[in-house]
Amino acid sequence: MNNQILKGSLLVALGAASYGLLATFVKIAYGENYTLAEVTFAQFSIGLVGVGLLSLFSLLSNKKQMPVVQRKAASIPKLILTGVSLGTTSTFYYLAIQHVPVSIGIVLLMQTVWMGVVLETIILRKLPAAKTILAVVFILFGTVMATNMLIESASINWIGIGWGLLAALSYTFFVFTTNRVATEMKPIQKTFWMLIGGFIFILLFSFSSLMVKFDLNIFLKWGPILALFGTILPPILFSKGMPLTGLGLGTILSSIEIPVSVLMAFFLLNESVNGWQWIGIVIIILTVIILNLPKKKEKT
Repeated sequence: MNNQILKGSLLVALGAASYGLLATFVKIAYGENYTLAEVTFAQFSIGLVGVGLLSLFSLLSNKKQMPVVQRKAASIPKLILTGVSLGTTSTFYYLAIQHVPVSIGIVLLMQTVWMGVVLETIILRKLPAAKTILAVVFILFGTVMATNMLIESASINWIGIGWGLLAALSYTFFVFTTNRVATEMKPIQKTFWMLIGGFIFILLFSFSSLMVKFDLNIFLKWGPILALFGTILPPILFSKGMPLTGLGLGTILSSIEIPVSVLMAFFLLNESVNGWQWIGIVIIILTVIILNLPKKKEKT
């Protein structure tokens, strides 16, 4: 492994780990009586300001980017619309972990792996390879085990499961569209405009709740942490790391998000994870790895 791939791998792994930390922090904030509206509003408002400043600094330090942004201004409304799915993903995911443990919430969010396959099949009107279909089956099987459906189906909170799947669906839409809109823009500029879309959704969604209860202390305590690990670091780390690792290795490394999230919940929230759930998590991670292994070149 050369130094560039190693550097890219480290950046992608750190980005995935950042996402993995989020749910535990949100759960702790809930325990301190902060609401969903307060958490999401603080995260996106601080994140938008932070990314906005980084974007401005990037433009000023490289004035050659200015004509590109101006020339492609027509893409900005598309980026803002795409960014709405950032807001919906966070909202649905944080709603899910109000009802289910963090260890289950992250597994539900990772359903974006097979949802992406289904979405591409519908849009491209082309059936996936047999290997991909088999991988989807294994991911679904791993999910059943990881969410404890086989053992404690009667006690499963289906509302939480529903919100988690909606979060995965929303994130699938975001990943699919963000790689097809304004590809000529620098990632930091794209992230800024998409965060505007996410912030608009969060503001509309949470406005009535914020009028009833809004504790400014969220901006001092959890807001900066959630903004850093949820809206600032991951886009920067992924945008710098993915080109060095390639999509296949990058996808494998991004699955680090699952064990990080589960272990954080285990140590900080004292969430219990039984053996069958660990097996399910391992099945999902191994399937993601196998699905993204490079194909062997045919001998000529």
